[in-house]
Amino acid sequence: MAGLRRKPRARRYPALSQEEEGKWKGPFVFILGADTQFGLKDSYSGIAEHERTWKDEIDWAKVAVKAANEMRPKPRFFVVCGDMIDAFPGTRNYDEQYRDFKTVFDELDNEIPLICVCGNHDIGNQPTVEGISKYRNSYGDDYYSFWVGGVLFITVNSQYYYNSSLKSLRDVQDTWLDKQLELAAIAKHVVIFQHIPLFVKHADEDEHYGNFPTEERSKMLKKLKNAGVRYVFAGHYHRNAGGFHGNLEMIVTSAIGFPLGDDENGIRIVTVMEEKITHEFVSLNEIPKSVEDWEGCIRTCYC
Repeated sequence: MAGLRRKPRARRYPALSQEEEGKWKGPFVFILGADTQFGLKDSYSGIAEHERTWKDEIDWAKVAVKAANEMRPKPRFFVVCGDMIDAFPGTRNYDEQYRDFKTVFDELDNEIPLICVCGNHDIGNQPTVEGISKYRNSYGDDYYSFWVGGVLFITVNSQYYYNSSLKSLRDVQDTWLDKQLELAAIAKHVVIFQHIPLFVKHADEDEHYGNFPTEERSKMLKKLKNAGVRYVFAGHYHRNAGGFHGNLEMIVTSAIGFPLGDDENGIRIVTVMEEKITHEFVSLNEIPKSVEDWEGCIRTCYC
């Protein structure tokens, strides 16, 4: 089983290094989910903290894990774009929700690495050194990069930009990110994973809870576009959304856990091809077992 038995350390993910995975080997698929957020349903309903349960979130996550294990061809990895659990660090239900998240995702096939992305609930809306330390002990590094089939994937701790109270840590991440983006010239694609979207629909939209602050958004968009990044995946919004800013596509994915809009809960199946990356959101009760037989853009990659 995979799950959280492999954790990113020293800003790298085990066995997914440039040396091992830096060359293009042909098209592949990965699964992207967001906001498993064990406990949100009861929290959102106003149930007292000591009375909350998260059975539904556990069941939904189990469906996603089972689907990943049965899918053919096998996904190269399964990424959760933040808010693995609802309880903030140091609060009543954190440890129990984390244990349940780990138990569910420890059932992930050992050949499907679990990629966790740091969200606001994972370290706090106003991140603290203590919260980040607890995150790193639980999930591994809060930002890191890895390679699969010649593609560079970069996970970013978006909370450093949403709340700048830990400016020194944000600056360290910025310097690291700049170094990672220098590798874009030798990567087939560069893909960014983060929790909070840069924007939900338009790059010039007003700032709100669901997107980056305007100044930070402008800086990040410029940085990523200058490096040639074309794909940024995020969660946080609990709905499907996104749009384009020039050639850069912002893809926002509804929750595996409790959705907050009209979209159902589900996952996004992402196909990486040599010239482009395509993706499709599917609800949990419609996940195909074989993407080879699935109608649409993923089928064209394998037929």
